[in-house]
Amino acid sequence: MMATQLDPLHTSRRLSLFSLFTSGSTLICCALPATLVALGSVATLTSLISQFPQLIWISEHKPLVFGLAGAMLLLAGALQWRARRLPCPADPQLAMQCQRVRRQSHWVYLVSLGLYLIGSFFAFVAPLLL
Repeated sequence: MMATQLDPLHTSRRLSLFSLFTSGSTLICCALPATLVALGSVATLTSLISQFPQLIWISEHKPLVFGLAGAMLLLAGALQWRARRLPCPADPQLAMQCQRVRRQSHWVYLVSLGLYLIGSFFAFVAPLLL
């Protein structure tokens, strides 16, 4: 009974964590290289790319990366919105856990959105400013 009552909340939390992962990839693709170059750490960037050549693929396909991350954020936001008014269990201990999961999921979503916006700035806006 408990698992079925909390299932929409846990689904929302899992999707929020996945959106955090996908929005974090936008930072790796665009914000990290721009920051390292701005700090004069080109050697560090070169070393990083030689150790993780997948970073080049992510940077070359940034519209796809940002599109997928944006879709995950929209889906996570929709599930957050839908789960915000779901009833919590009557048991006080489970109700506290339910509220805690909602707060954590909300904060993870906000952090994901912030990371996505920072990555978007470095990927699409900052090059236009130069």
